[in-house]
Amino acid sequence: MTAQILVVDDETDMTRLLQRTLEPELGCKVTMAFSGEMALDILDQTAFDLVVCDIKMPGMDGFELLDRIKAGYPDLTVVMLTAFGNIESAVKAIKAGAYDFIAKPFEREEIIFKIQKALERSLLLKENKRLLKDREADPHDLIGKSEPMQRVFDQIRMVAASDVTVLITGESGTGKDLTARSIHALSPRREEAFISVNCPTIPEFILESELFGYKKGAFTNATQDRDGLFQEADKGTIFLDEIGDIGPSIQTKLLRVLQEKEIKPLGDTKIRKVDVRIIASTNRNLKQKMADNEFRQDFFYRLNVLPIELPPLRDRIMDIPMIADHLVAKHCKKMKKDPKTISEPVMDLLMKQPWPGNVRELENILVQGILYSKDDTLRLADIPIRDMDEGKKRSMDPSAMETLSYKTAKEKILKEFNHSYIGARLSMAGGNITRAAGMCEMDRQALQQIMKRYEIDPDKFR
Repeated sequence: MTAQILVVDDETDMTRLLQRTLEPELGCKVTMAFSGEMALDILDQTAFDLVVCDIKMPGMDGFELLDRIKAGYPDLTVVMLTAFGNIESAVKAIKAGAYDFIAKPFEREEIIFKIQKALERSLLLKENKRLLKDREADPHDLIGKSEPMQRVFDQIRMVAASDVTVLITGESGTGKDLTARSIHALSPRREEAFISVNCPTIPEFILESELFGYKKGAFTNATQDRDGLFQEADKGTIFLDEIGDIGPSIQTKLLRVLQEKEIKPLGDTKIRKVDVRIIASTNRNLKQKMADNEFRQDFFYRLNVLPIELPPLRDRIMDIPMIADHLVAKHCKKMKKDPKTISEPVMDLLMKQPWPGNVRELENILVQGILYSKDDTLRLADIPIRDMDEGKKRSMDPSAMETLSYKTAKEKILKEFNHSYIGARLSMAGGNITRAAGMCEMDRQALQQIMKRYEIDPDKFR
């Protein structure tokens, strides 16, 4: 789908320059508005992925427009244009809720890079929102009869009855979110709110105000008091997903919540008591982060009261048939397709895979299989898993070779997708594999395996 960008500037030449620059380079569609009022009229009629707005305009200036956008379209990403060297305006724009700013006059490469990053951020927020909506539906997706999973189920039942803090660890895709939802669903707080916060997707200077709220006047354009997520979760549960990615400042403030069960909104002189059950998760090695002075020890021990470690899929192979059948039935229903079964050769192949992305990777493969399948059975030709070696190819009959050719074509599509998707995240992370892995919701090792498989060089993005 083509990205939609709204450019707002009273200078006609500037808006047209941006249109001529961005559309061919980014493959996007640029709509022009020449005033704040005109921009709001357009936003009422069309959905956009990004707004690029000049600060200095007659009538409604960029700050007022930004305020109106944040009020009416809180998830919309905004980049501000400001005169060169006007750092004060740039800082003001960021504090008011802009994602980034660009100084005029700008270099062509600079604006393309910054707009691309802003678009990627916007698309990432949309994807996270979609994933969150999907995950809210069914904590029963956490299934398995293996001994490791039976231990996990026993731990869930045990911790659900108490009210202490839980730290869920495990590789990306193992079901940390579902585990947190299951704990809440079995707890005495089940009738109250469950608030999930994906920590790495929210910039740290925004995360504090999102968690704790703020008072009117706490910062520029804080025009009214606003409750934070802890207040919304009062009497219920708050789930801090991927807490290993937050910085020391937020760690310190969360430590106070854990110790005292109280928060202090930005700009407020009063302390507020909250009754919230905290569940956190991470795919990071927090002990190593403590050794590297990146994670507070006192915060870790407050979090790690009742730990639950989720096993990777490779350590519970016997669960794969049950999980695969469940996921195929779920997604056939979701996509309004007739029920499908999994052929024996496909199931054998699924059980032989290493699954670095765990259940999430398995789910993605099965969803693609459902889309490719032409009848009521998932066959080898429908499953986009890497081809076998050359020796096995030579011994295959012609019909099997035809199947292999089909899989090879799909492998090419997967390679192109991964180069595009992972390349975008590496670009956002400046080539830092750890940060890019966090954006992809997988651990560093899993991302490195995928990069190795598809020959993606991180040095090209530094």
